[in-house]
Amino acid sequence: MTMLLKDLISKLELNVFCGKGELDRPVSGGYCGDLLSDVMANASAGFIWITVQMHPNIAAVASLKELSGIVLVNDRQPQPETIEKAESEKIPILGSKLSSYELAVQLHKLLSAGESHAEASPS
Repeated sequence: MTMLLKDLISKLELNVFCGKGELDRPVSGGYCGDLLSDVMANASAGFIWITVQMHPNIAAVASLKELSGIVLVNDRQPQPETIEKAESEKIPILGSKLSSYELAVQLHKLLSAGESHAEASPS
């Protein structure tokens, strides 16, 4: 299932640090990773990236991979340079007090909920 980023923000109680004009993006999955090269190799377009990284390079990676947004976990705050870079790349940066694991579990439940309903529906 796909959900709009703005709906995930509401359901997951995420803070919006930047990219308020980009919240209508669809989110089709998520990727947890703190190693930029790993995210570049394995994240898919339309995913939301869950990370503890806060430096400006996260915006470039998210843009390159066409990710729907970035969520900083463990109550981390992006650096001012990161917000500036993300705004120029049109990448929303969000925040959560949850850990990567806790947030990923909740994201998975939300995105999977629609699939189980779709499978149960008659064709």
